[in-house]
Amino acid sequence: MAALSTQYFNPNKRTPSDIRAFRKIIYRNHREHGRDYLPWRKTKNPYKILISEVMLQQTQAGRVIQKYHKFLKVFPTIQTLAQAPFRTVLTVWQGMGYNRRARYLSDTAKIIVKEHGGRIPQDMYALQKLPGIGPATAAGICIFAFNKPATYIETNVRSVIIHHFFKHKEQVSDATIAKVLKRVIDTNHPRRWYGALLDYGKILKKQYNPSTKSAHYTKQTPFKGSQRELRGKVITLLTEQPRKMKTLQRMLREPLPRLRRVLAALDADNLVTLQRGAWRIA
Repeated sequence: MAALSTQYFNPNKRTPSDIRAFRKIIYRNHREHGRDYLPWRKTKNPYKILISEVMLQQTQAGRVIQKYHKFLKVFPTIQTLAQAPFRTVLTVWQGMGYNRRARYLSDTAKIIVKEHGGRIPQDMYALQKLPGIGPATAAGICIFAFNKPATYIETNVRSVIIHHFFKHKEQVSDATIAKVLKRVIDTNHPRRWYGALLDYGKILKKQYNPSTKSAHYTKQTPFKGSQRELRGKVITLLTEQPRKMKTLQRMLREPLPRLRRVLAALDADNLVTLQRGAWRIA
């Protein structure tokens, strides 16, 4: 395991020498422990980067790798994704969790083909108008697909900045982290820089988790028995075939009020719909 650097910096000073020293730490770690084996690190294809960035939302890289290859095999271009029935997209997505991301990708592909001629936008604001793409995902696409500088904040990045600049502070806001990122970013090599930053954050979190000091940190609730688990079970059954409420209740052995709440939430997310007395994929 990599040695944990104990060199800390004053977030209010950030002198040129401090910035150089900080970058040296990040790049040294990357040379020794970089994750260049990640498949999305080996491409600059904007469509493939879009898929990886959406998949990496709330999902660890190890889980994403296998699904990433399968997804791109079935939908090798944004045109094939845009033309595919949503049920097909959702079926391929199964196992990733947070199934609304499959809906976002399906809808986003259609919009990009129809309104952008099949080209992934390079502009942060245009990207954020697409379904399911917030500031972090838009920044990731700009950086890794187009090598454009952007402020990219996610859990590993938070960990690095908090560890080196806010070691003894609690409730560190993303706005505060963004100010540091804008000063320390390697604007000549943003793709390389953020890849190294993410990898260093991954190493840090194997030893302790600085992101718990973030003002935006929330501990994920257990999956077993959760509404997320039930949502996934319902989606799995409905990708096989439409089913009536009584059938779902019998197969899932869930109280009717809870099942109704989950179906209503899935309906609101445009993942399922009720037609002719049976629930089916929207």
